[in-house]
Amino acid sequence: MVRVLGIDPGVANTGFGVVSWNAGKITPVDGGVISAPAGDDIAVRLRLIHDSIAELINQHRPYAVALEDLYFGRNVRSAKAVGQARGVTILAAAQAGVPCFDYTPQAVKKSVCGSGSAEKDQVQRMVAALLGLAEEPASDHTADALAVAICHAATLRAGDIDAGPAVTPPATLAGVPS
Repeated sequence: MVRVLGIDPGVANTGFGVVSWNAGKITPVDGGVISAPAGDDIAVRLRLIHDSIAELINQHRPYAVALEDLYFGRNVRSAKAVGQARGVTILAAAQAGVPCFDYTPQAVKKSVCGSGSAEKDQVQRMVAALLGLAEEPASDHTADALAVAICHAATLRAGDIDAGPAVTPPATLAGVPS
């Protein structure tokens, strides 16, 4: 059984989701949002994100970190901030020796919903259905992070990975539906 930490990066809100994968079955482990106060200096916010990701990696010992890739829409400033959050996430993973994998938003949506143009509410519904959650994650950041983790876990094939330590997921998904 292996764990995957999914990240939906952002400077204000970074979503995270942890799933375990065992013989094709994906199980929820944890999920939530790292919120960095808007009034804080960018360096302080990025440090909070880095430290929180490092703590999640230490706590859950994932086989991999899967990140939503940078999307350059019309807002270059927003893309820059997301890139900075991605950078500190990748740094935290590298410091722990955990490999990172990137997935475009369209690839994640296609993996989870069957369509690369799915809406956020559809992603939330499908994440809940795929993970057997009693209700949808209330935060789209949490849902997106869990979707990225599901996307990566779905790519795992028996024999392609070192199974790592066995893990037992908790009865409830901490932080969901938050």
